[in-house]
Amino acid sequence: MGCGDTCPVLPGRRYLDWPATDPEGAPIAVVRGIRDEIGAHITGLLASLSSI
Repeated sequence: MGCGDTCPVLPGRRYLDWPATDPEGAPIAVVRGIRDEIGAHITGLLASLSSI
């Protein structure tokens, strides 16, 4: 969900860039799909953090 800019590299940091469709002007069904994709990314991130 980044802007596509290069992130600064800092030791010990992990950067994730999740591509997401811009929901502006999209039908509600498409917006809900985008929401669900973001939710899946967050769920996966939380699962990976709990195993650290």
